[in-house]
Amino acid sequence: MTTPAQTESTEAKAPTSVVLTDVAAQKVKALIEQEGRDDLRLRVAVQPGGCSGLRYQLFFDERSLDGDIVTDYDGVEVVVDRMSAPYLAGATIDFADRIDAQGFTIDNPNAGSSCACGDSFS
Repeated sequence: MTTPAQTESTEAKAPTSVVLTDVAAQKVKALIEQEGRDDLRLRVAVQPGGCSGLRYQLFFDERSLDGDIVTDYDGVEVVVDRMSAPYLAGATIDFADRIDAQGFTIDNPNAGSSCACGDSFS
């Protein structure tokens, strides 16, 4: 697993909130290259919704928001907003490419329960 280099846009230092596996970092890097842009970062957020109450959102973003926590994984920047950070502290993002599963997965120790489809948690 790559070791993150953490920077923040705020004065206070916060612990790393999300871990990106090497496989996931390679996939994110490939997807950003397909977009043909070098200003995009992977933003991970938690929003209300889903059958369990909270839903993960992963998307590419060029914005910088006040309080963002930015972690670099070998050239792939992962951004978490300050409201989502407590829900994502210690979460690991991986990428599966198997016959039984394909896509990004999130292993979140803060999730007390999740729905059957794994799309939302509480």
